Amino acid sequence: MLDSVTIHELASIVGADNILTEKQDLICYSYDATQMEFLPDAVVHPADAAEVSAVLKLANRRGFPVFPRGAGSGFTGGALPKAGGVVLVVTRMDRILRIDTENLIAEVEPGVVTEQFQQAVEKLGLFYPPDPASLKFSTLGGNVAENAGGPRCVKYGVTRDFVMGLEVVLPTGEIIRTGGETYKAVVGYDMTRLLCGSEGTLGVITKIIFKLLPLPEAKKTMLTIFDSIDGAAKAVSTIIGAKIIPTTLEFMDYATLQCVEKRFNLGIPPEGRAVLLIEVDGDRDLIEKQAARIHDLITPLGLVQFRAAKDNAESEALWKVRRLVSPSLRDVNPTKYNEDIVVPRSKVPDVIRTIEKIQNKYDIPIVNFGHAGDGNIHVNIMIDKDIPGMEEKAHEAIREVFQAALDLNGTMSGEHGVGLSKAPYIELELSPEQIAAMKAVKHALDPNNILNPGKMFPW
Repeated sequence: MLDSVTIHELASIVGADNILTEKQDLICYSYDATQMEFLPDAVVHPADAAEVSAVLKLANRRGFPVFPRGAGSGFTGGALPKAGGVVLVVTRMDRILRIDTENLIAEVEPGVVTEQFQQAVEKLGLFYPPDPASLKFSTLGGNVAENAGGPRCVKYGVTRDFVMGLEVVLPTGEIIRTGGETYKAVVGYDMTRLLCGSEGTLGVITKIIFKLLPLPEAKKTMLTIFDSIDGAAKAVSTIIGAKIIPTTLEFMDYATLQCVEKRFNLGIPPEGRAVLLIEVDGDRDLIEKQAARIHDLITPLGLVQFRAAKDNAESEALWKVRRLVSPSLRDVNPTKYNEDIVVPRSKVPDVIRTIEKIQNKYDIPIVNFGHAGDGNIHVNIMIDKDIPGMEEKAHEAIREVFQAALDLNGTMSGEHGVGLSKAPYIELELSPEQIAAMKAVKHALDPNNILNPGKMFPW
């Protein structure tokens, strides 16, 4: 617990209106998109890097932990205050500072909501591609901290690929800038890329410089249904092998289709066993040719149905199939463990078949969908915690799902990060030497283990 003197000092830094200590207020910052919940001792809303710096310097003097937080939409508990202490919320820092249309860059604060930033640059004919599913409420600081991805990363890359520079407050309170506004910069270590995906353990991001692209002229959306998962997976490699790189290649397995069709009756053919939602963008004439070529390429692969949108309204209607997945899952069971393994594209059928065996072994429903273009599968293990023993079986199943991905030269997380929920499994993927090297970096920057302690590594 924080003493009254420390609370008073925090209030003097951020202002009395920007610190919360009442339990009913703290509860709002005790959870995220996981099933976990930890109550902080206080919540502060700093206005700028100077206030963040003062909070962290006080934390080092007084010895309390600090947990950075954006919108709290993470799936691994990365912003949760497991050790009590102070949750530091960056949502007051929510300005788009500038959009440079000559150099195709933008400078923003970490509390800007992802979709609002995308809309602002698109009004100027520019494009910021990373599009995590939480884009309507997730913040850009959190996107950088987790190195968020999304459907469009198969063509454009993940958040890290668009971060050119950062302003960061180190765990000990020093304010530094990394990277900059030039596309080439090789002076010193690449701290920018190190901090992207560091899950708030190495610094608090207070400004971000993003690279932008010209906005594509048009897009074309196609919903394709196959009679087997192998056909859908083969379609992915066939399309890319034909030198067509779609903007998105979204995958849904049979269990997912059943969930959506049962609740929303979208008219999915009964022989459909897998769906690919394909989107291409670019020059209007080119994408029409690409769509026709894609249809020709995938027809021999067990294609059951092919729908191509003629305009934005039809595109939104096709995307509806994908967007209805999450609300459909609750019909299976009330509690969801959402894991985000990645395997090489060609190994998607192999890992799905292994997951089916795991499902049968533990008698737990598992629903799979995700980004087939980069092999990123969201494995949703659905349980009812009121049934004795089911939660324990779920954790055993999760371990086996992770191991299945690793056995296929994949990884146990493509975009959700490690946080708290995956920390117990990190030794499945990383060697003791790798973990020791990463801990050495953490200790060098955070000798008192003040910033987001307990995340990522089993300390």
